[in-house]
Amino acid sequence: MGEKSEFEPGDKAPNPGVYMEVGEASFHTEIQDPQMITMERGETFPQTTNKDRKWKKKSKAKVH
Repeated sequence: MGEKSEFEPGDKAPNPGVYMEVGEASFHTEIQDPQMITMERGETFPQTTNKDRKWKKKSKAKVH
């Protein structure tokens, strides 16, 4: 089983990098001006601006 790619507030960052908010169904709707944060491994994800959003690593958040 692979590493989980979406994280909820309170989860720990598995790797350093830039993470951004994604919607519940991010491939259907784009979030205008999503919140982006820089995290180090082991840091705790902060609250999102909406309870239905999650954090995802920026390089993996883009949909083709």
